[in-house]
Amino acid sequence: MTPLPDCFCPVDGTRVPMGSLAWCCPVCRGPLDLDFAPTPASLKSLAGRVNSLWRYAECLPLSSPSVSLGEGRTPLVPLKDGVSAKLDFLMPTLSFKDRGAVLLAELALRLRPGRVVADSSGNAGTAVAAYCARAQLPCTVYVPEGTSAKKLEQIGAHGARLEVVPGGREAAARAAREAADASGTDGTFYASHVFNPYFLHGTKTYVHELWEDLGGRLPDVIVVPVGNGTLLLGASLAIAELHAAGMIDRRPALYAVQSAAVAPLAHAWHEGADDLVGVTPAAPTFAEGIAIPRPPRARQILRAVRESGGTFLTVTEDQIRHAQRDLASQGLYVESTGVACWAAVRNGALGARTAVVPLCGAGLKSGLARS
Repeated sequence: MTPLPDCFCPVDGTRVPMGSLAWCCPVCRGPLDLDFAPTPASLKSLAGRVNSLWRYAECLPLSSPSVSLGEGRTPLVPLKDGVSAKLDFLMPTLSFKDRGAVLLAELALRLRPGRVVADSSGNAGTAVAAYCARAQLPCTVYVPEGTSAKKLEQIGAHGARLEVVPGGREAAARAAREAADASGTDGTFYASHVFNPYFLHGTKTYVHELWEDLGGRLPDVIVVPVGNGTLLLGASLAIAELHAAGMIDRRPALYAVQSAAVAPLAHAWHEGADDLVGVTPAAPTFAEGIAIPRPPRARQILRAVRESGGTFLTVTEDQIRHAQRDLASQGLYVESTGVACWAAVRNGALGARTAVVPLCGAGLKSGLARS
């Protein structure tokens, strides 16, 4: 079995051996990155490989998967005016979070903890619960009150223990971290889709698939919804890998989309800041999955967008509602968080540039957004 790469703190450089159950930097308590710089396989060599994200084995920090549900390789379909949609809601648990959750479950199997804990507004928790069920690992998922009933039902159906935490998304995260820190002798694996860098190396397969499906190129713009930024940071990793290997000659711009109701990163961007500015209160929004007032990887997200030549866009509740119905009229029933990117660009915001938007979660998870 391939040895696990070490982690390091991108802020102070502290190194953390990945054989441990440490979930954050022991010095600053910030998220970790992975000491891993792979070279992608050539386009030609991908032919005939397994039809899942594991076809990009050279770029993944884990090998020989045992809990795969066939995640990845989702369809790319045209919408209009050079914009295509990647249907990541067609994953085994009906959201893009499967890309990262499968790597967390594989990592947990190798570390052999006594239990797994996670926190989520719904989709990440569902994905972690499903892959832990596949791996036969005991799992507890902390969710904020007000989480969609359908998402709670899906998490529970996979056999995970549900802990509904009073308050918002950050309260659920605090509860999960406290549980991880209070670990007993058996050890607890905190399957954090924010702090654990293995998750990002799963989400980056989204861009490797785009590159393959577009015949070895990428669109002018990659549009992504941003709360904690796991898809955007994964996309940035993949773009860097492909560019360093000479497999693309230019980097696409990253356009990050937030709900106008909870937009701390967009606010920092428009202030020209390198980190969050002020305090963003939690507020109701149809885009509950990206309503994150204080994303722990804020500095990395802002830097990735800036270095790509991209920008931040925000969408209103009315724009989200209209975009969800517009996609449904085209045969695509997507949850309200998952339509944010289409809401941002469907009226020509990109001009003549080509772009791809992700449709990240199925509409059955949350139902129609209603005024």
